[in-house]
Amino acid sequence: MRPYWILFIFIACPFIALAQNVNITGKVVSANGKSSVANASVFLSNATYGTSTNSDGSYMLAGVKPGQYELVVTTVGYEDYSQTIQVGNAPIKVNIELTQKVLMLREVVISSPADWKKNYEQFRREFIGTTENSKLCRVVNPHILNLIYHRNKQQLEASGDEFLVVENRALGYRTKFLLKNFVSDAVEHTIQYAGKALFEELPGSAEQKKVWKLKREEAYYGSAQHFYRSLYKDKLKEEGFEAHDFTRMLNRERPEEGLILQKIKRYSVTTPNRDSLNNWYKISNLTKWNRENLVRVPYQSFEILRKTQQQGIYAVVFPHYLYVVYTKKEEKTEFKDVYRPLDMGNFETSIVTLYNNYILFDMNGIVISNPSPLYEGTWSKAKLADLLPVDYEPGD
Repeated sequence: MRPYWILFIFIACPFIALAQNVNITGKVVSANGKSSVANASVFLSNATYGTSTNSDGSYMLAGVKPGQYELVVTTVGYEDYSQTIQVGNAPIKVNIELTQKVLMLREVVISSPADWKKNYEQFRREFIGTTENSKLCRVVNPHILNLIYHRNKQQLEASGDEFLVVENRALGYRTKFLLKNFVSDAVEHTIQYAGKALFEELPGSAEQKKVWKLKREEAYYGSAQHFYRSLYKDKLKEEGFEAHDFTRMLNRERPEEGLILQKIKRYSVTTPNRDSLNNWYKISNLTKWNRENLVRVPYQSFEILRKTQQQGIYAVVFPHYLYVVYTKKEEKTEFKDVYRPLDMGNFETSIVTLYNNYILFDMNGIVISNPSPLYEGTWSKAKLADLLPVDYEPGD
């Protein structure tokens, strides 16, 4: 099976600063009538800070690390609320008004239990992952998902109106993910999803927590988050990273993926023809790229890193593709379309493609560009089972 590329879209941008932790307090009311909204979920997106409003609509997020976050409020019957906040040394008070949600009819798709199960298993593989950590993940409420498979486009769509709760026994988190949209495209071999997540610590013994600590560090080191943090600190080499300029061209001998899949389906189902079928399978095994060239001298941080006008936000710029090697881990997965020189060690390798002319990220190593860059190789494997909170630090 051809490995998928993956595009992550998270709307959150925290960063760490040297200061004391503070509390965020406030009250949540309805915009129409100003009545208190009780039991609303209030959290900082993709972090470990979350709570629910009291009967009078009040809330408190305690002990928040300084940085920039997205404050999110969600509850049944109201539109989701989000606001970017800057946490410093002083307590913050944010009062929130929620707008009542206008009910809209969803697309109704009638499917058999077998079809739903098939769609769910695909979603689980592509959203939670297939790594060792994924084997220890349990989806608590899978049936809150709306799953639609478009056969003509070979796309799976998923969304949910409430939190999808996943217990990750590998990393020790209960992840509550508010999935706004998810699209898996079998033709383009891409996965895109957007949403907001709250991480909660699972209870465990002291021995179990030691295991979780090690697994979290294993997930962190070599990750995209680790790379971006190392880049702005000018510690790429020290942390085990190399970033190279990389060029390549599309292989003209390989047709578009959609045509290949169409021909394989035609000759295997509609009009069985072994010779033609074997020929199209052979074509499908051709690499997508040729004329690949890797500049062996790695970039220095200052060559690809730029400061922006916003404090704590950085930009990455490069002319072609960015070829990132993490020299402290070996790659265990074979990626057919990821170029690897014969004299280079079998290290974890990722290729980064820009959708804009730059990548914006914060001091916590979280990409805030929209759309996000496209990752191929090692970083494309990182799904929910290997995801860490944005406020995670090795040693926590």
